[in-house]
Amino acid sequence: MGKFDYRPKGVMPAMVTPFNKDESINEEQLRNLVNYFIDQGVTGLVPCGTTGEFVNMTFEERLKVIEIVVDETNGRVPVIAGTGETGTRMVIDASKAATDLGADAVIIVTPYYLKPKAKGLYDHYFTIAEKTDIPIVLYNIPVCTGVELPWTVVEDLVDIENFVAIKDSSGDYKYHSALLEKVSDKISVLIGWDELVLGSLAGGSAGCILGSANVIPKIWLELYDHVKHNRLQEAQALQKKVQKLARMLINSGALGAKECLNMLSVPVGITRSPIILGDALSYELKDEFRVELEKLGMIEKKEIKFEIGEKELTSRFYAVGVTPEKISDFSLKVGESLVGDRVELAHIDLLIGDKKGPVGEAYAKALTHPAKGREGLQVILEPNMQVKPATVMIPTVKVTSLRHASLTYGPAQAAIAKAVIQCVEDGILPKAASEDIVIIANVFVHPSASSRKRVFINNYKATRNAIRKAMEGLPTVEDGIENAENARHPFRNDP
Repeated sequence: MGKFDYRPKGVMPAMVTPFNKDESINEEQLRNLVNYFIDQGVTGLVPCGTTGEFVNMTFEERLKVIEIVVDETNGRVPVIAGTGETGTRMVIDASKAATDLGADAVIIVTPYYLKPKAKGLYDHYFTIAEKTDIPIVLYNIPVCTGVELPWTVVEDLVDIENFVAIKDSSGDYKYHSALLEKVSDKISVLIGWDELVLGSLAGGSAGCILGSANVIPKIWLELYDHVKHNRLQEAQALQKKVQKLARMLINSGALGAKECLNMLSVPVGITRSPIILGDALSYELKDEFRVELEKLGMIEKKEIKFEIGEKELTSRFYAVGVTPEKISDFSLKVGESLVGDRVELAHIDLLIGDKKGPVGEAYAKALTHPAKGREGLQVILEPNMQVKPATVMIPTVKVTSLRHASLTYGPAQAAIAKAVIQCVEDGILPKAASEDIVIIANVFVHPSASSRKRVFINNYKATRNAIRKAMEGLPTVEDGIENAENARHPFRNDP
């Protein structure tokens, strides 16, 4: 096989790096994370990669992380240490240090910021191989580096014994298939784009290094096993099942993976600034992660009680962490959510309350004494079928054109209806109380919005999130204080 017999394969998480609130490395959480992944059955660990926030760590910090992971792993699975840098000499120094620390291999991303061409890339990797003595995994992720590693260069490099694999995070299956065709007989081709795992494995790749493997390693291992044993239909079903979650994790990077792990009671702390919650990852998208983890059965549902007046009823409620054991006092509950961006943004601000209380009075007034241009509409699921709990939607922006009215009272109204029905089905709204409570939903549809489908999707998500927040009493005062510095109006600084 050559100088090095090691060929990475299977499912390997691109490990997040746990940080404390002061952004220092949390060694205890990092060691726990190593054991968590190994217990899940992963075939290797990859610290100090993109999801590990290596670009926001000093040289010494990266070596500390590698040292801790190697020590805690203790030979149970291979450790592929990230040693990528912008310059060749720096990569050589980092790779030698990782070798001395006991890493089984290094993964080296293409130089970034200053962007070499094909000749520079070949010389870069050739020189590193010449000056080091450790298996090397090439790493192509042009969406982050701005540099694509041409497959023709990879084809030339694989004749050098040090190179044992390439991780492709281009998201371009044409490029990936060229790697499978040209070099998979000499080195391991590994997929690093979470949405393409099935296609890559079915096409002949050796495995994957994924940010989402922090969150769902067992699912990827199951899919890997299905493909390995020619169970294609089962593998297809799994890929479809996690496709949305994978897409969301790709788009949110380390922050999304960390929020999910924290929800799963695997503490990994925060990301380093300037990557912050409420910006790189919105609070609404965080809630979407929670919904997806619940769908996968990774977050436990528990029984809680609702009290309305003299009634007491039991409902299945999706509960995590601060969800109250007993939800009562339906006189007034408030929820708010933002989903989307710029003209496609949906903003739902809603009230939920007892039909006989102040919300019920406001509900009746909205229908009998509407404000001009902001007329309330009783939400219906289909002609003559009123949504329960009874819901009225009111535009927060004055409707001045037929087109704007069509978008507001058409797809936005349909989205609110679907969200209310879904919340009842999921137990977020108590079905047995649907005759006793009402909802007032203030809906924002931008006058320049144009996509009816996007208006529907964003308002559906925003309404569902707002209802959930209202029912759970979120955000709490503590949440508000903790996230105060990250808060910003969605249109601030927009032209």
